[in-house]
Amino acid sequence: MNFNLTKEQTLAKELFYKFAENEIRPIAKDMDETEVYSLDLVAKMQKCHMFGIPYGKEYGGAGADNLTYTLCMEEVSKIDGSTGITISVHTSLACACIEQFGTEEQKQEFLRPLVDGSKIGCFGLTEPGAGSDAGGVQTEAVKSEDGTYYTITGTKVFTTNSGFADTFVVFALTDRSKGSKGLSAFIVDRTMEGLSVSENIERMGIRAASNCEVIYEGVKVPASRMLGKEGMGFKIAMTALNGGRIGIAAQAVGLAQGAINEAIKYVKERKQFGREIAKFQNTQFKLAEMQTKVDAARLMTWRAATAKDNHEDYSVYAAMAKLFASDVANEVTRGCVQLFGGYGYCREYPVERAMRDAKITEIYEGTSEVMKMIISGNMLK
Repeated sequence: MNFNLTKEQTLAKELFYKFAENEIRPIAKDMDETEVYSLDLVAKMQKCHMFGIPYGKEYGGAGADNLTYTLCMEEVSKIDGSTGITISVHTSLACACIEQFGTEEQKQEFLRPLVDGSKIGCFGLTEPGAGSDAGGVQTEAVKSEDGTYYTITGTKVFTTNSGFADTFVVFALTDRSKGSKGLSAFIVDRTMEGLSVSENIERMGIRAASNCEVIYEGVKVPASRMLGKEGMGFKIAMTALNGGRIGIAAQAVGLAQGAINEAIKYVKERKQFGREIAKFQNTQFKLAEMQTKVDAARLMTWRAATAKDNHEDYSVYAAMAKLFASDVANEVTRGCVQLFGGYGYCREYPVERAMRDAKITEIYEGTSEVMKMIISGNMLK
């Protein structure tokens, strides 16, 4: 593997960095405090094609690769974890389902506006009783007698972006007797009658991200909006989540690196016992240990992204990257709070927000325990 970024990737990384510093940093704290994501910021990211990075220009995307997408995820997450997950769910989950399993007509109608900056997507799989056990989904889609539409009824929770999303990729049972093999995927518009979205679910971290409960009460969806065929929903969801784990690994790397960057600035200024705490060997060793682990997590993430770009089987690489990077993010953000001392516990400094945001990377897109199941299952097959 070549560890050197191409000229195009380097330029893209600089663009993402400048955007994060100029557009996200000034409002990140306020978004977290108010628990409201800025729609003006969404519009700016759409204008900069940050929601269609790894998708082809033939559909209005940026035409870049998945490694470039991970660079974006890291740069924005250094400043704000909520922005990272907003981009990730749209790109890695909603768009990926349509790009990989949609017909050409579906791609033109639904994928194009998602990747060209016209619309925002979300992904509805998790339910009150179905988290890690995606096979426990209870939402049902009943086919009409003439076969022209399905009626969807059920409730989804923790649907990121749902507060302002235009397009919902939702999973529902078309044959309850088959369990997960009876799960199917549909493309639903926000404006469809019977679809309602709750207020934002109050959370410990990624508080600015839109994360709501979505209720489907007899939502009639044309049969032409089914992705793939009946019973393919579980495969579609798991395939999307495999790719999503690369984005979350990059988010975790960004959160950790952002916290280290803040800690370096602080320890050079803060004095205790008559000298900057950066001059204490304990501080130096702690920073060295943390940066080494972050770099290792970054390279694991790049390996997974590169494998996907090369059309290789990347699922285990993605699981490893997410497992390791999320663990590192939690360890490093805690370590940075410790370096700040009492001030690290104050909301005046961003490291406490990074620490709160980091926890969720061990949970969504598959918990760390599920990642271990995937990795060990591959080892023992």
